[in-house]
Amino acid sequence: MNSKIFKSGHIKLYKRENSKFWQMKIKLPKQKAIRSSSGTTILKEAEKIALNNYSLLNKENKIKIKKTLKNIFKKMHLVETADLNKKEIEFILNEAQKFISFNKMKIKKNNLLEGRTIFNLFFEDSTRTRTSFEVAAKRLGADLINVAVKDSSINKGETLLDTMTTINSMNPDVLIIRHPDEGISKKISMSVDACVINAGDGSHEHPTQALLDALTIKNRFKNFNKLQIAICGDILHSRVARSNIIILSKLGAKINVIGPKEWLPKNIRKLPVTVFTDMDKGLKNCDIVMMLRIQKERIVGKIMPNQKTYFNKYGLDYNKLKYAKKKAFVMHPGPMNRGFEIDSKLADDVTRSLIQEQVAMGVAIRMACLDILIKNRDNVIKS
Repeated sequence: MNSKIFKSGHIKLYKRENSKFWQMKIKLPKQKAIRSSSGTTILKEAEKIALNNYSLLNKENKIKIKKTLKNIFKKMHLVETADLNKKEIEFILNEAQKFISFNKMKIKKNNLLEGRTIFNLFFEDSTRTRTSFEVAAKRLGADLINVAVKDSSINKGETLLDTMTTINSMNPDVLIIRHPDEGISKKISMSVDACVINAGDGSHEHPTQALLDALTIKNRFKNFNKLQIAICGDILHSRVARSNIIILSKLGAKINVIGPKEWLPKNIRKLPVTVFTDMDKGLKNCDIVMMLRIQKERIVGKIMPNQKTYFNKYGLDYNKLKYAKKKAFVMHPGPMNRGFEIDSKLADDVTRSLIQEQVAMGVAIRMACLDILIKNRDNVIKS
């Protein structure tokens, strides 16, 4: 049997021994293969017919994303929520909305960022955030490189700046960076040509986590102006708490922070928050209760004698949730320490918990951020 395969394997032309005409097999991603006769005995003509059919089928199955709104966010980097004003935050949230419906489609693939190169550079472990960025990049058609930092030249004595200079020489479009040192993403953004996204720097900031949390809340409440939100746990060491306080307060929400006094930053009263060390008082009249991940080594034997004592005082369960509003929702950035930070049944209660919704919103937000930043970079290069 004679055959020819092209278009990366999506089109196959073949002719059986007892057949005059070339047959076509067209297979689009995640679609059933379509077989039919080309109606011609000439290979060149069959190729043209197959390509035309492929183009028509591809057009029918291509998912169209709504036109981008007028861009009021002109920055090339996303490293600190403090750099964002209310209109810029709202623009990012609005842009992310179109990707929510996109991610629910049967075929979740678009070529918005086709040919673009994105590096995931995680100097700390974070399966959830790293994977979310990876899914976002691939759904937009970008080439995503996960750098195995533990095997990188940094562990052979190379400086971080040298590593970034080397990667910058490969002409990437975006560097997504998680690092244990505060301010690293901002320093790197000043020395590379690529867009830089801060995926968490020490106890400082985690901008996309706060944006995805804001998107999750927006989809439930629409307006932030009358919302009361409690953030509970280790406020001192939490980059998620810091970024959320900045983002949510700029959007108009009122913020309560709740935790042991040892875990409240010295400058906490300079932030737009009301401070509580008592869980019951801090949850009063709240619409959202956002629990934070606790590192057990920071509390057991230091602030509390054991995990059970901590959970009884600051862990969230149905009894404590009664102090919040009747239909208050629960959030958590993950990964959760069940039975320590939050009761397992409450975390899985789809009528109260938005935790899985946060994960879905994370992909949409990161798709929006990648798309916006790369377009901004293109405009800078053109000018």
